[in-house]
Amino acid sequence: MEVLKELSTKLRPTKRMPLLFVGHGSPMRAISDDDATRTWAKLGAELPEAQAYVAVSAHWLTRGTLVTDNLKPRTIHDFGGFPQELYDMKYDADGDPAIAEEIRRKLLSWDAKLDGSWGLDHGTWSVLRHMKPKPDAPILQLSLDGRQSFEQLWSLFQELRSLREQGVIFIGSGNIVHNLGLIRFEKPDGFDWAQEFDDKVAHALAEGRWKDLLHPESLDKAARLALPTDEHYRPLLSMLALMDQGEVPEAFNDFVEFGSLSMRSFIAR
Repeated sequence: MEVLKELSTKLRPTKRMPLLFVGHGSPMRAISDDDATRTWAKLGAELPEAQAYVAVSAHWLTRGTLVTDNLKPRTIHDFGGFPQELYDMKYDADGDPAIAEEIRRKLLSWDAKLDGSWGLDHGTWSVLRHMKPKPDAPILQLSLDGRQSFEQLWSLFQELRSLREQGVIFIGSGNIVHNLGLIRFEKPDGFDWAQEFDDKVAHALAEGRWKDLLHPESLDKAARLALPTDEHYRPLLSMLALMDQGEVPEAFNDFVEFGSLSMRSFIAR
């Protein structure tokens, strides 16, 4: 019983913490110095002191909902064909089993489980190495159950909203437009259809029509091109589900590159 008591009080009350959705783009941004990564660094320096960061990455898609509970999460190099410098990179962060257990218990109705086999994939560490080069709080990952509908995903993340007032900063990492099959690295901007879909999402975000985004196909006919698979879109919905009505997401890195990859991101604070 004492262990349970200790776990239940691990996180202390705070003012509401910000959250971010980050368009992470190519793994190469982990070792890049450009406008996007400099924006990540600036925002990271402005974040308030957190008790934990919980990352929701497009690259941890699972059956069921899992929470990392390792003390020292490993750096996962979940990509291929890149320079050796990228594979040599390590992101040294702590985890926290007690906080992981607290998150799991908030998701009991979803049968969430703890997981010590995963770590921090590139959707998480490629961004955080710029935002928090020296992590000042434990970093955990929460997986995305690929079997869930968007409505179920929304409901699950609403169960976690109170954690924002317990010192937890959530970071969703994905891309609003993500079609690797149509990427053209020689093209610096977006195809017309990609820019149009990105703009439609931006307008829905700015106007507070967040639940419209549960049905991206209703926003624009280009949805199937923009999202041939939906794992990179799910982190966006998860962050919106954590927000309070009336919060205004502030856009940053609002551009499309390589034809079919949106870097559009936002912070709510």
